[in-house]
Amino acid sequence: MQKILLAEDDPNLGDLLKDYLELKGKFDVTLCTDGDEAISQFKKNNYDLCIFDVMMPKKDGFSVGREIRKTNNTVPIIFATAKGMMEDKTEAFELGGDDYITKPFRVEELLLRINALLKRSVRDKEEEVVADKFEIGDYFFDYTSQQISYKGQMQKLSTKEAELLRLLCLKKNDVLTREEALLKIWHDDNYFTGRSMDVFLSKLRKYLKEDSKVEIVNVHGKGYKLLVS
Repeated sequence: MQKILLAEDDPNLGDLLKDYLELKGKFDVTLCTDGDEAISQFKKNNYDLCIFDVMMPKKDGFSVGREIRKTNNTVPIIFATAKGMMEDKTEAFELGGDDYITKPFRVEELLLRINALLKRSVRDKEEEVVADKFEIGDYFFDYTSQQISYKGQMQKLSTKEAELLRLLCLKKNDVLTREEALLKIWHDDNYFTGRSMDVFLSKLRKYLKEDSKVEIVNVHGKGYKLLVS
C-alpha cells in the first residue's frame, strides 16, 4: 500500500481527504495539522507522495517542501492552497513541487493528480534501476563494469566515481543537486563528505576532458550539471 503524507490545518477538510483517499485510492494516509508535524513525520517514515496545504501554522507548505527537498529530491509533492496567483504557482515549482491545486477543488481531481504523479514516479524509478550504459558525447560509460571508453582507450573508475557519474548521466543537461548526490552515495551531507565529492568531480572532469562537447559545470547554490552538446 502506498503511503501519503497529508498536511492540512483545516480539521474538517483534512479528515475528509484522508477518509476519501484511504477508501477510494486505497492509500495509507498520515494526516498532520501543521508544518512542524509534517517535517517530523517525513523524517520518521518513508512516503510515496506528499500533499501540503500552503497556509499552515508554524511552517507554511512552501517552507515544508523546501525543507524536504534538502534531503529528498524525488518524492512527489502537491501543494494545495486558496491562493491562485501566478507568483505562488511559480514558487511552488521552483522549490521542487510536482503539482499545484487551487482550493476549492474536487477530491476526485486530487485523486487523478495523485495517481498520475505516482505512475510517473514508478516509471522514473524503473528507468533509473535499469540504466547502466550511457553515451556521453564520444565517450561510452558502462556503470556495471565501472569503465569509460573513448576511441579505444579505457579508463577504470572507482566505485564512488562510477556512482557519481551515473547520477550525472541520469540527470544529463539537468541539475543534480549537491544534497541528492551526497545522500545517495555517501549517505551524509556534512562538510567533509562534500569536500570528498569535490575531489571525485575533479577526477571525472579530467577523465572527460578529451571531448569538448562534454562538460561538468557547477550550478551556483544548487549542484552540478553534466552538459552534452
